[in-house]
Amino acid sequence: MPTTSSRPGGGPTLREVLLHRGYLRLLLISALVGIPVSLAAFGFVGLEHELQHWVWESLPTAAGYGRAPWWWPLPALLLAGLLLAPIVTRLPGHGGHVPVDGLGGPPTPPVAVPGVVLAALAGLPLGVVLGPEAPLMALGGGLALLAVRSARRAEQPQLAAVLGTAGAAAAISTIFGSPLVAAVMLIEAAGLGGPQLIALILPSLLAGGVGALVFTGFGHWTGLAIGALSLPRLPKSGVPDPGDFLWGVPLAVAIAVVCVAGQGVGRRVKALTTTGTARRTALLTVVCAVAVGGCLAAYALLTGRSPEEAALSGQATLGALAADPAAWPVGALLALVLCKGLGWSIALGSLRGGPIFPAILLGAALGTACAPLPGFGTAPALAVGLAASGAAVTGLPVTSTVLAAALLGGEAANAMPLLIVSTVVAFVTAQALRGRSEREAAPADRAEAAGVS
Repeated sequence: MPTTSSRPGGGPTLREVLLHRGYLRLLLISALVGIPVSLAAFGFVGLEHELQHWVWESLPTAAGYGRAPWWWPLPALLLAGLLLAPIVTRLPGHGGHVPVDGLGGPPTPPVAVPGVVLAALAGLPLGVVLGPEAPLMALGGGLALLAVRSARRAEQPQLAAVLGTAGAAAAISTIFGSPLVAAVMLIEAAGLGGPQLIALILPSLLAGGVGALVFTGFGHWTGLAIGALSLPRLPKSGVPDPGDFLWGVPLAVAIAVVCVAGQGVGRRVKALTTTGTARRTALLTVVCAVAVGGCLAAYALLTGRSPEEAALSGQATLGALAADPAAWPVGALLALVLCKGLGWSIALGSLRGGPIFPAILLGAALGTACAPLPGFGTAPALAVGLAASGAAVTGLPVTSTVLAAALLGGEAANAMPLLIVSTVVAFVTAQALRGRSEREAAPADRAEAAGVS
């Protein structure tokens, strides 16, 4: 990529960046990288989905149960903790970043990719209340970096960052239902502007498009389900009326409070599990996994429903909720928010996976629980839940709006004003709550530092 400026006091123009030989070569590499990365991601997601089906459907049926009994999550999550403990304490990369920190920082180095994949496959199919998006991004970024020699990565860190980001986009483009969602996410997460922003996003968009093509083709050819976040059936919606905004705004605030509270618990759990010896971390990883299993079992006991609804990332439950909201009593929805929310909070600070998918289900469940309010309705409540939860947990308002619109499909046009307002309200609320928490934590941190010094 060009490093000389053709404008006084500024960097190269967008035209110069796009036509530079090195950048055109980068675009070609990004398109080519999208193919093997998407194939690897397809294999990962397909295997994770098949293991999930075996653990939560085939195995209970073989054991003589019509569905997973209430106690099923306890041994499943115990096994997940026992499998995760040595991965997070002994393998390079510690199985990936702790999910309460978001979707991760710089691209994952190739040496850490095996640990990330093993951690995801050890936990996600067994019911860990996290999503596949963070492991997929780590997988895609790490594999993309294999296309750049280690010496060249050291010499050109910017090239490595762009190519790693493109690999991440190729891996997650279809799990979010659209390459556009991945591209918009990278625009916001990059925090760049001008020609640099376009220079980063074009390789990511190109790799994501190629990845989506490969995902779609292999899904059709093999017949394997890849478990992308989607809502095949939705309640019909009309143009939002004043009642939708009257209830939607406080609902968005409430969803932001729930998400930020969950992340706050996750940060405390992280502080507990990441301090001390490796043996202590391994033990607490198992304890936290069993605690998540207890939350899932509690949901089944409280509602008489399957614990699978509260387990896993929430993709299947979200689809079932959107397809038939009337089948969910308000009590069951609130129990789902309480039990899954607590399990998600614990998993955020101790296990491995992505933070977004479970949060979106929590927002949708809380929204649907509020749908019977006078002047409200299922369709607007669901729209608020999808948009507000995404904005609160990711801190990326534009990405959250685009993701909610992609999930709503043909219903998104009517819901767009409500989506935007809900996203902004939830984003501002979450930022205000986090700022308050940071201000409250600052004196204690200073006192602790003074005591150490």
